[in-house]
Amino acid sequence: MSDKGGVAGASAWNVRYLGHSDQGGRPDGVQVMVSRGHAFVGHMFADGFSVIDVRDPRDMKTVAFVPAPPNTRAPHLQVHENLLLVVNAANVWALQQYTAEQQYFDNPLADSFSRREQNFAAGLRIYDISNPAAPREISFLSMPGIGLHRIWYIGGRYAYVSAHLDGYSDHILAVIDIADPSKPQLAATWWLPGMWRAGREEPQWKQGQRWALHHAIVRNDIAFASWRDGGLTIHDVKDPTNPKLLVHRNWSPPFGGGTHTAVPLLDRNLLVVADEATTNNCANGIPYTWIFDIRDLSNPVSIATLPTPAEENFCAKGGKFGPHNLHENRPGSFVSSSLVFSTYYNAGLRVFDISNPFQPKQTAYFVAPPPERLIDIRPGATRVASACDVYVDPNGVMLLSDTNCGLYALQYDPK
Repeated sequence: MSDKGGVAGASAWNVRYLGHSDQGGRPDGVQVMVSRGHAFVGHMFADGFSVIDVRDPRDMKTVAFVPAPPNTRAPHLQVHENLLLVVNAANVWALQQYTAEQQYFDNPLADSFSRREQNFAAGLRIYDISNPAAPREISFLSMPGIGLHRIWYIGGRYAYVSAHLDGYSDHILAVIDIADPSKPQLAATWWLPGMWRAGREEPQWKQGQRWALHHAIVRNDIAFASWRDGGLTIHDVKDPTNPKLLVHRNWSPPFGGGTHTAVPLLDRNLLVVADEATTNNCANGIPYTWIFDIRDLSNPVSIATLPTPAEENFCAKGGKFGPHNLHENRPGSFVSSSLVFSTYYNAGLRVFDISNPFQPKQTAYFVAPPPERLIDIRPGATRVASACDVYVDPNGVMLLSDTNCGLYALQYDPK
């Protein structure tokens, strides 16, 4: 069953179109966070982030663009009360000008990015958003290296970031103490064996793999961390300054890697883990989103995968097909242990019901029409929708970002 989703060229099922924003002429979006009726959107290619008034999702208004320093990306961010935390990292796509996107995904970042002579900012930037339409910078923690990738922060003293620091092959786990947000400090680091080059550690991965922390999600003093081709780690972080490894699991090979997001559903002893699609036209196979039983945190067991979208031949459509990110059940957002909201690149937004975790079912989808223009500067980019991230508010309004298509406001509306 399919309808047009309320917008020409889209396809949808159990999703109602509400509105769209081109984000002030910068339609490349990555992470979306919402506070006080304002969406904060990190950009993939535009160096900075945008603020969009989404109190009326049918009439969203861009109210600010906050630029990052030259050559600096700010794709990921977190909000809590009056604080906004934003990553700063080298805009590797513009500076390196890779000849093939796989150079980024198949090699340690310290090897694939060599344009270190260019000026860029690397670290964590913190803003006061007591007036959400006018973020005010209050501090910057410089972290020498290529920069940060993603953050987890839902209040309290500590933020958890993925950071490339000089001396390491790629992004590692870094814990930031923000007891005083005007003076953030590095409190701890943790990495997989083989990543500390300055310590002469030998790589534990095969050529063509990239072991790098995408990010960690923390619940009840347990961190669930995704390491791209390095798989999944689970940590005890009762003392955030001393993360303790409970288990490391990796299913690459035989599967293609790209482990991106691990969302714990602790009330059900489940963990939902998405492997990111990293190749166009399914060149590296079709990636999956896994459901793990985590009753024993030291022994997570895979019990199912989410259904793979099949309304059309997405592998032949162009661009990437497969999971990217999951709605992360942040406090203050829509929180569910039975519904999973996932972005699937050229297959758009997907909603799954995992009431029976052994037999998950798809319950809704929305696939945007192709973008009017191609913003993506990566080699091999194709003019197709490329759903990137999703934030779901307590009323079931889904804010969907896209690499090229801007921000969609959608209503989950199961019949």
